[in-house]
Amino acid sequence: MATNEIHLLSMGQMMPAVEKQLSESFIVHRTAERPIDEIIAEHGAKIRGIATRGRDKCDDALLAKLPKLEIVSNFGVGYDSIDVPAAVARGLVVTNTPDVLNDEVADFTVGLLLSTVRELPQADAYVRAGNWPHAPYRLTQSLRDRTVGMVGMGRIGRAIAKRIAAFDVPVVYYSRRPQADVPYRHVPNLLDMADQVDTLIVIVPGGPETKHLINAEVLKALGRRGILINVARGSVVDQQALITALKDKTIHGAGLDVFADEPRVPQELIERDNAVLVPHVGSGTHHTRARMGQLVVDNLRSWFDGQGPVTPIPESKWPR
Repeated sequence: MATNEIHLLSMGQMMPAVEKQLSESFIVHRTAERPIDEIIAEHGAKIRGIATRGRDKCDDALLAKLPKLEIVSNFGVGYDSIDVPAAVARGLVVTNTPDVLNDEVADFTVGLLLSTVRELPQADAYVRAGNWPHAPYRLTQSLRDRTVGMVGMGRIGRAIAKRIAAFDVPVVYYSRRPQADVPYRHVPNLLDMADQVDTLIVIVPGGPETKHLINAEVLKALGRRGILINVARGSVVDQQALITALKDKTIHGAGLDVFADEPRVPQELIERDNAVLVPHVGSGTHHTRARMGQLVVDNLRSWFDGQGPVTPIPESKWPR
């Protein structure tokens, strides 16, 4: 069977270039155009692949309705919207888009950190509001006297830490196990690390294992000078505990690219002058998103050409 006879479910709005390539290679059924229940009722028995933006749940209930499904190709490094144990149990391959966005997200994280520490968005708003002629902007925190604690030291975490270290800022990290090939000090207990640093950068996968990893206790340990930067997943931080910590000045501030219920951001966060909020744009450049989208297509094409996946997730245990 030629690949252009293979039925594919596309979940979420893909980039036009990706949609074009998918349409050239497959028979594509898009949830952006029709309700998913209608698509499954009509074509579920024929669908062999899924391309997903990772914003809609790809759970066991959905997988059970697709008896011929072979592969789920995820747009993004994180794949917590996919029920991976259920997929693996069904013999499915799951792929993601690692490495192509490491540098972009690392660059962005440094920008978000500096914006939060030096209050750049707030200072911009101050000028636009016409306040500068009346009084200079307040003095801010500095990166000069800080120690950064990395929560996670995977591919992106390493790229972030390398950039932070170039500022001559001490870096330590927490992860489940020490990494033999990184030059930073490993702290085996998150609470201990939060107590030792004044800046936390969160870059771990989402999912049940990391849900609310950053909780009220960790924020309290971070302290009144503390700054939290989250470029991981909204679920990793107890959002209500963070709101309380920002209100009560338990910590100094936060820079957030991700939220618990995207794209809905609580009004309590929006009202906080000590929070910098951006709409999940860590990898959001034309250059990097194009590379991510291409990898989604390449994984599907390679699989159905009989060459295997290009970037399977570790749980898929490929090659078998």
